[in-house]
Amino acid sequence: QILSKGELQVSDKERHTQLEQMFRDIATIVADKCVNPETKRPYTVILIERAMKDIHYSVKPNKSTKQQALEVIRQLKETMQIERAHMRLRFILPAKEGKKLKEKLKPLIKVTESEDFQEQLEMVCLIDPGCFREVDELIRSETKGKGSLEVLSLKDVEEGDEKLE
Repeated sequence: QILSKGELQVSDKERHTQLEQMFRDIATIVADKCVNPETKRPYTVILIERAMKDIHYSVKPNKSTKQQALEVIRQLKETMQIERAHMRLRFILPAKEGKKLKEKLKPLIKVTESEDFQEQLEMVCLIDPGCFREVDELIRSETKGKGSLEVLSLKDVEEGDEKLE
């Protein structure tokens, strides 16, 4: 009876350590996925942890860290400048569907980096990661498998040191 329906007792220290670890994991996920919109540079994990403490975020042990990280991003947007890093994609679409599909994709695309239209439309652009599934389904259904979508980078961030003058 105890083995099948009983619960495992967890000590205070164990629970505290587990919640602290989840808190760190959430901060790491947020730091990986987000950038400062002005500089396009990533935030540090320590800065995100401090911001999470400032908004008094409490970890929910029964929810996944990724779900909670997306929730934290929404809450942090109210107090600091933070946004999801854009994804860089390349589409290659057949010529006849290219024009029609480009109009449907336009509202989902943040920045078009390059566009080449000869026999087919080849486009490199940045999108919000939340729109990826929608873009993927649109390309699959409209081109019936003839178009291709390639993820060039999961997050578009500026690397390197800033120059002081």
